[in-house]
Amino acid sequence: MDDGIRTLLLLMPRMVGRVKRLKVPEALQALSLAPRHLSLLSYLQFDGSMTVNELAGRLEVAPATVSLMVGELSRKGVLERREDDADRRRTIVSIADGHQDSIDEWLGYGAQAWRRALAPLTPAQRRMFVDTLLAYEQALSG
Repeated sequence: MDDGIRTLLLLMPRMVGRVKRLKVPEALQALSLAPRHLSLLSYLQFDGSMTVNELAGRLEVAPATVSLMVGELSRKGVLERREDDADRRRTIVSIADGHQDSIDEWLGYGAQAWRRALAPLTPAQRRMFVDTLLAYEQALSG
């Protein structure tokens, strides 16, 4: 087990470093997007439009935090906000059409790498791998 832990402790900083160096598409470079934006954009890209409260739940942050990020990204034209027709108190958030392709390109680098890495595994092995990463994250958070 110690060999595995050693390997992972050496591997994780390299992986994080490589992810941080992923090329941000030219259309997004001037927007000064931070890693916190990447998670929010990932949910919207993969799961579609959702409310601020739904995003807050998935990101595990307060709705006020998501509202601030959504406001910031809306002012930059990355996101669109609209009232929910069923409940006008709720705001539906989506990626602006003009940025859909560049965000897909940005997220696509990581998605392609994960597809290649997970492809040889069985569905049960993939689930175990994901569960292990989630357990590691939980253990780090105390």
